[in-house]
Amino acid sequence: MLAVLGTSGCLDGRVLALDGDDEPTTSTGAITSGVSTSLGTSTVSSSTTASADDTVSMPGTDSTGSVFVVPKEDLGFSFMCDIFTQNCPVGEKCTAWANDGSGSWNATKCVPIADDPVGVGEPCQVEGSGTTGIDDCELGAMCWDVDPKTNEGVCRGFCLGQESDAHCENPHEACSFSGSGAIVLCLPICDPLEPSCAPGQACYPIVEVWMCAPDASGDLGAYGDPCEFINVCDPGLICLDSSAVPPGQACEGANGCCTEVCDITDPAGDLQCAGAAEGQTCQPWYEEGTGPAVLEHVGACALPA
Repeated sequence: MLAVLGTSGCLDGRVLALDGDDEPTTSTGAITSGVSTSLGTSTVSSSTTASADDTVSMPGTDSTGSVFVVPKEDLGFSFMCDIFTQNCPVGEKCTAWANDGSGSWNATKCVPIADDPVGVGEPCQVEGSGTTGIDDCELGAMCWDVDPKTNEGVCRGFCLGQESDAHCENPHEACSFSGSGAIVLCLPICDPLEPSCAPGQACYPIVEVWMCAPDASGDLGAYGDPCEFINVCDPGLICLDSSAVPPGQACEGANGCCTEVCDITDPAGDLQCAGAAEGQTCQPWYEEGTGPAVLEHVGACALPA
């Protein structure tokens, strides 16, 4: 069976990454999930995947450049309002913040809506840091992917519905949870074979779809390089269990290896894979009929189970 490091569900790995300076970071957008996914015809079992906290690295926002998302049971969460119902007084909105002054989202609270709020998809500004909860985004949105140097980010809308049935109005977005429910945001779906991510980001598998997240590969991230987290491989590659890559690579003996994303409909077939001569094949990322229609062609290069 194939194991994917840093995805969700059956691909139950962690996505926490190291930044370019090899300092541990998590993020203004760590994403958690319990949704099952498959790669090829075999479901990845929990025994073959890395245990993890299901987070994805993004630019940090605290004084050290890091924002940490930790399990709910480890933090005394304090939810003073509900993200879905937005049950704050008129003139205020419910949003996520760090109630201990750290860089870890661990609570929700009501904050004043800016006098001239900006809409979803527009540039935004936070006050203090990315985890204060104070920004100039409109009701139902928060400032996301904040640059710790400028305190600037982009407004992203919260998911609609309720926790058991969260969804996004835009069909090109998917609902992503982080902070064990402190953040429930709609983030754009991307195609790893035709990426449209912003500079410095790449398309990675998060929850049951693919989303743009910071490329934290640094000097590594090429085919055969060792990896432990989902966003430490170069754009167009994915971090799989080391058993997916033929022996003899730099990652031999490591937890994970970077290998190519491929197109299962491409006439080149397995020749898209650097390890084709050693038996690597282009295997479907989704079981037939289980993935978004726009991503059904996506596969990954791996050795047969």
